Formats: sequence, structure tokens, C-alpha cells
Amino acid sequence: MMLSQKNVVRACAQRRAVKVSARVGTAVRTMRAAMPALPSHLVSTFSNAAALKGKVALGNARMSRIVGGGAKAYKRSAPRMCGIIGIFKYEGNANVELYEGLLMLQHRGQDSAGMVTTDWSRFKEHKENGLVKDVFGKQELMDSMKGHCGIAHVRYPTAGSSSAQEAQPFFVNSPLGIYLIHNGNLTNTEELRGLLNSSRSFFNRHLRTDSDSEVLLNILADEVHRAHQRCLQTTGCDPNKNKVNFLFEAGEMTMRLCKGAYSCISLVKGVGLVAFRDPWGIRPLVLGKRPSPQGDEWCIASEDCAFGPIGFERVRDVQPGEMVVITEEGKLMSRQCAQGSATPCIFEYIYLARPDSVLNGIPVYNFQLKLGTALAKRIKERNWDLDIVCPVPDGSRPAAIQIASELGLPYREGLVKNRYVGRTFIMPDQRMREMSVRRKLNAMPAVFEGKSVLLIDDSIVRGTTMTQIVDMVRRAGARKVYLASASPPVVFPNVYGVDMPTRKEFVANGLTIDQVCEVLRADGLIYQEVEDLIASGKELNPDIKDFDASCFNGRYVTGDIDEAYLHKLEMSGRGANRRATQMVSLVGDRSMVATA
Repeated sequence: MMLSQKNVVRACAQRRAVKVSARVGTAVRTMRAAMPALPSHLVSTFSNAAALKGKVALGNARMSRIVGGGAKAYKRSAPRMCGIIGIFKYEGNANVELYEGLLMLQHRGQDSAGMVTTDWSRFKEHKENGLVKDVFGKQELMDSMKGHCGIAHVRYPTAGSSSAQEAQPFFVNSPLGIYLIHNGNLTNTEELRGLLNSSRSFFNRHLRTDSDSEVLLNILADEVHRAHQRCLQTTGCDPNKNKVNFLFEAGEMTMRLCKGAYSCISLVKGVGLVAFRDPWGIRPLVLGKRPSPQGDEWCIASEDCAFGPIGFERVRDVQPGEMVVITEEGKLMSRQCAQGSATPCIFEYIYLARPDSVLNGIPVYNFQLKLGTALAKRIKERNWDLDIVCPVPDGSRPAAIQIASELGLPYREGLVKNRYVGRTFIMPDQRMREMSVRRKLNAMPAVFEGKSVLLIDDSIVRGTTMTQIVDMVRRAGARKVYLASASPPVVFPNVYGVDMPTRKEFVANGLTIDQVCEVLRADGLIYQEVEDLIASGKELNPDIKDFDASCFNGRYVTGDIDEAYLHKLEMSGRGANRRATQMVSLVGDRSMVATA
């Protein structure tokens, strides 16, 4: 029986909190059992090796209290989905190629951009809010960005974190001089922040921002300094000949201390271009190379779509738990700093990555085609009366093409996209997202008039866009409007670097599919099944045993997320001011609100 609009509003308002899967607790216990004891250098600095050795047990106990305790809820810094790239070349400046690579990664962030280049004698940095073309659009600025090696970053906006001060890269001058860019989100930021401000830290480090990326950089720098001190106190080695080893040792300890998702690229004076990835491989990081007369030149980026325009070819993914160093002379070195188990975020393949990218050995386009095949089988079971299949541009096109083929229906492009409007998903304010939809898409009566339409979207998160698209298509003359989502319902927060912090903003939270269909004012709605989603990925790369699908199933692969953490996240920071779908009618005198 169909619900009245009044009942739908009431149902939305009374959504109950969804419990995190019991598997979270199991994962926590499993990880604790598998974790090795923390090494001796987690104790305070001592004057000689004997004292260092004698305090191991005390240090392990102290650090267990500081960072190794049970899963707790802490205020979390604003995460952001980002694009990162680093380039090493032998001759000429890297700035133009970094710029071209950032343009290819612009879909991963539209709020700010930053770049630093170096000839290893000095660094040149520039960062500010804006699109890549605006931040680096002045010729005199680009001419000043000298250096044959560099890193660059784009991020998308999140509420409360739009300050240019939090744009990346971040820098610490000691030890060595380190710049770092980061894609992902740490889940134990506050514990680490306390650690850096404790007596354990060499400098009782001062942090200038609330960014978890700055915390990660300072943890890495602290561990480099600690490796240097061990070198002097235990073996009497020459520190100038062991800087690369210091980075590898620091990478090992950073991966033990930091929880959550992090793919990072760094410039380290006296070492080179450094990249590393968390032991779960949640966020992507890809290595590319190109030949030159002096030897192979290297590029590391979030997605290999950045390689083509600048002449690099994909080599492989940076492995989970791996650190890669490209020395100042161009030598490639790597070390497995932590035991890795590839568990990439499956939302990357649905929404975030470009279709021309290959992540973790999986072509994104092929993955999306498989989603279409799996979804078409379930649509057939509905026996809907359909005339055409239409994608919601742009991300759903591969799935929609495949669904149309499987169903034997015409594929039509009935929604025209304004290319000069930003992506509504990554806008920090719900009202901005709602109003932006009106400028973003336009429905063509020539396609929809008198038709029963199947609209395909890659995902339905907050429902903001889809609510208004259904309204548009009906106004364009559609007889019926059915919806199919290439992803399952999003019902859990994403804690690993995507701006989805609270369940109350998700249109599917606490509602049945029929109720969501009513909220979206469609004639029918079908979602992808989580099992089909994961099976599609495993079929394309059988070496991947599992994916992080936490925003769909509530199973957080790092094992440190519980209900208390999620509740804290929703009650503070970005989550506190979030609300769910609110329909803004396209005609002012017919304003209608369905609050969820």
C-alpha cells in the first residue's frame, strides 16, 4: 500500500539509528591479536642504548594506553576526498606536468589546489582555494615554480574546512624538511594529536590546523627523528648515509600508529620523492614511468588517468603497507613497511574514480559495465513497463548502456548537463546542493514525452539531485519514472575520507525501499545488491579478497570503528549541522518540502 506524503514525512522524521554490524567487534579483536608488540623506540628518548633497551616494557604499556586502547569516539577532523600526484624527472621543470596531472584529477577535488616543486636545494610552494586553472593560471606564478621534482594536490570542500590554510601540501622543517600531501582520513586523529603534544614527542610539536593530514605529517617527522636518534645511540652510524633507511623505519612506525585511510606522497630533503599507502589500501595510489635518455622518470598519482596527457605509463599500484622512495638521483627503492591486505573502497569504482582509470588492477569502466549487467537481471524480475533507459550524467553512463543492452530497450540521453556547474555531491552545504541541481541539469521533452522512463544513477546518497530530476522528467512529459541505482543504499557514514559523516542525511536511512521511492516521488525504485557489487570487483581481480563497503554494510575494515565513534561523529563537527533530503520544487509557487 502506498504511503501518504504526510506519513512519509513522519517516517523520515522518526528514523531510528542503525546499529553497526557485530562484525566490527570481531574485527577489532582479530586485529589486536594479530598486531605485533610495539618496538622499543616507543619509549622516551634515552641517552644510551642500554637505557633504551631497559625501558621497552614500560614504553609498550604506555603506548598501549595512548594509542592502542579500545575503539573510542573522538572528534574527527574534516575528511576530504582528494587527488594527489608527484613527479620526478631528470631535466626541466615539473610544474607544467604537475598542472596537467592535476587537471586530470580535478574531479576528485574542486575546493583548493596546491603544489610544491624543488631542485633539492630549495622548495617553491603555492596553494590557495579554487580550481586548478584558477590557482595556477598566472604565467608568472608558474614560471617561478622551478624544480625537476614536485608534488601537487586537489581537495573538495567540506563544511568547516574551507580555509586556504588547510590546503595541502603541509610542511615541517625538521627533521630534513618534509612536504606531504594526503588522500584519506585518519580515524584516531585525536589520540595522535595528544601523542604529539606529550613528552614522548621530541619537540612537543605545535599543530597549526585541525587537519588530520598535518597530524600524519608530524607523526612521520617524529619517527624520522627517532630513527636518527637510534642510529646515533645504538650503532654510531653515519646519519647522512642512512636517510633513506630512516624514512623506511619511520614509515613502518607511522603505519603502526596511524589508523584509517591514507595514501600519501612526500618530498623529503636529502631523500627524494616518497609515497606510501595504508595497510588496507583503502584509497588508491598508482605508480607510472616513462623513459628518458638519463633513465626512467616516475609519476605517482591517485589515478592513472593522470598519466596519459604527460606521457607516463602505468607500472603498478603502490601496494597496501608499502613505501616507495625515488631518490634525488632517480633510483627507485621500496619496502613493505606493514603487512598489507588490499581492501579498497568500493565507492571509488562507483562514483569517485574516472572511468578511464585502473585501480588495484580493476578497470573502472569494466567494473561499471558489470554493475549494469547485475542490475539488469534484477530489473527484469520487476516486470516494469519501460520504453527507454536514460542515464543521469555522467557517472552512470556505462551502467545505463549495459542495462539498455541487457533489457533490449533504447538508450537515450534525455538529461542535458551544464558543464559549468560543480558536482552537487561534494558541495558542503545541503541548501547549496539543492539549488545547484536546477542549474546543473535540464530535461528534454523530445525524449521523455509520453514515455515510461528508467533513470539510471550511479548512486543515490542524499536524494537531493534525484528528487528534483524525477520532478524535471515528469514536467518534460514522462508518463512514468522508474529509478535504478548502480550502488546499494548508503546507510552508514564513510569514515575513510568521503564527505558522508552522518546517517541522518542519507535518504535511505531507516526507510524501506518503498518508502524511499515515495520520498523521491518515483513509480518504482531498485538498488544494486551489495553481494553483486563485491562479486563484480572480485571477478575483475580475484586477488582482492574483500572490499571496504562500509557505507553500505557498516563493516569498517580497519576494525576500530564502533557505534560510539559514529555517534560522536554525528553529534559534532561536520555531522552536527547536516540534514537529509529536502525537495525544492522547480516552480516557486509549488514549493514542497519532504524533510528526512
